Amino acid sequence: MSAVSSTYGPPRHVAHDGREQARPDGPPPGQAPPASRLRHRAEVPFFVFMVVLNVAIILAIVYAAIVLPFLPEQWRNTALAVTIRSAFIALLLLVPLLVVIRETQRASVRGTAVQLSRSQYPDLYETAENFAMTLGLRRRPEIYLTNGNGALNAFAAQATGHDYVVLSNELFVNLYNNNSAGLRFILGHEMGHIRLHHVSLWYQIAVAYSERIPLFGPALSRLREYSSDRHGAYLSPAGTTGLVLLASGRYTENDVRIDELLLQGQMLRGFWVGLAQLPMSHGFTVRRLERLFRVGLFTTVPPAGGPPA
Repeated sequence: MSAVSSTYGPPRHVAHDGREQARPDGPPPGQAPPASRLRHRAEVPFFVFMVVLNVAIILAIVYAAIVLPFLPEQWRNTALAVTIRSAFIALLLLVPLLVVIRETQRASVRGTAVQLSRSQYPDLYETAENFAMTLGLRRRPEIYLTNGNGALNAFAAQATGHDYVVLSNELFVNLYNNNSAGLRFILGHEMGHIRLHHVSLWYQIAVAYSERIPLFGPALSRLREYSSDRHGAYLSPAGTTGLVLLASGRYTENDVRIDELLLQGQMLRGFWVGLAQLPMSHGFTVRRLERLFRVGLFTTVPPAGGPPA
């Protein structure tokens, strides 16, 4: 065993056999670093760009609805003009529609999923409580377990007065007993979204239109995922299986050699790799894993001296 230090906390123990070993896998004691230190450095500048673009789109919609600049003068008092103007005004209804979607989504989750409590999966509930305290969240998120119908998925969301995280059964059952650190990574990742306000109404309104532009929206989404990954890894530094599971699938995450997967991530470069990722809302899983090791948040490292013989 050796120690690796990083800018995100005190030195942590790491292993050199390419596989996970039993170790303390909780976050360092005390409050987590400021969000700015765990957030990907490109996220805020790109978010500001997207907000400016969003405002420009809204102004363009309002201007087009009032002036109809592309319509010939003789048609501006016709039924066609009224129809086009109504269509532009309807585009502005996206903001109240967001509110409806957020509220009905939580109502649906409450009606179809199991809410964790001090007596319902109490160990994971307590983990969520501790994570919320470590991250300095102003309110404790509700945690739900749902039937994912085969999907390996989890998400964080917000409704009026409530933050919540939904874990699919497929993720939960694979990690709950076999590798709870991986489940804690996923829970920490989703709580990172909450801490960074990715699920807040003001945030979603700020990029409501610009985020729907192809390539731009996915690019911002990937940056959010990288930032939340850092929170998950900070809170569960031995939780690599939370990402390995997404790459290799169910029942295999404990058999994958982390050192070889890291080498695969380091070799994931080039024009075609970048092109393939452009429309994706999440970065390539092996790249996400490799980046968390690179910044020192995950604790298992490849064997010294390079890949195994």
